[in-house]
Amino acid sequence: MALVETSIEIPLGTLAGLRSAESGGVPVLALHGWLDNAASFIPLSEHLPGIDLVAIDLPGHGRSVHLPPAMHYTFEMAVHQVLDVADVLGWEKFCLLGHSMGAAIASLVSAVAPERVARLVCIEALGGLAHPVRETALRMRESVNTSRALRSKPLRVFAEKRQAIDARMRVNQMSEPVARLIVDRGMRQVDGGWVWSSDPRMTVPTFMRPMDGQIEDIIAAIACPVQVIFADPAQPYLPDATRQRYAASLADGQLSILPGTHHLHMEAPVPVARRIVDFLGDFRV
Repeated sequence: MALVETSIEIPLGTLAGLRSAESGGVPVLALHGWLDNAASFIPLSEHLPGIDLVAIDLPGHGRSVHLPPAMHYTFEMAVHQVLDVADVLGWEKFCLLGHSMGAAIASLVSAVAPERVARLVCIEALGGLAHPVRETALRMRESVNTSRALRSKPLRVFAEKRQAIDARMRVNQMSEPVARLIVDRGMRQVDGGWVWSSDPRMTVPTFMRPMDGQIEDIIAAIACPVQVIFADPAQPYLPDATRQRYAASLADGQLSILPGTHHLHMEAPVPVARRIVDFLGDFRV
């Protein structure tokens, strides 16, 4: 299924994205992970027939609009932005597909707007990430200090895209073709080379994360059927025992654990797509 460039006007501004050339399929809105972009769904899209897939660059990522100065990126705002996109698309009811941060956002949308989300697919996240209560003030301090330091921090300029590709490969355990997809969509040319097009404010730690019990409550509030896909081995920040417990909190969920890295939907798209296609089946909204 080929994807073509698209743009969507929401109250915040213009969001860029990729959409399947086919129409009339199951409406699926895809949300990428932190500092990724819509290109992260290209490998998967090739194995998702019969789906009207819209993969957006979330605000502050890829080719989409950044927030105005002095504003901060929050999950609450992200929920509204996702619903704004669905409104513009004319989708009263739709399916959500999210990876990592995108899966956390998709979980929140599903929990707070159950009348809008028909089915949910979460890859490598569910509900969100908790933070120890006793480290609350420390996290707030880190968030404020990082945010204020950004005001005088210049963007890193890469002489060649190859340097950025190598960096993503090292940090995210990505193969070269997969890292190139993210980099090609996520950089812009400047004098002397290339810089990331993502908003530097996206690197600021979240001011406050929810507590573990709050995440379980969010997950339990998701009414639609859910397909969760996790990679084996688990990420250090989401141990297997925790993610298994979160998945067990779903009212109507199924869990698949596949061998792979955090970006398994890019590195191993066939088995991931098979789970998604089987889950959606001949479903129509």
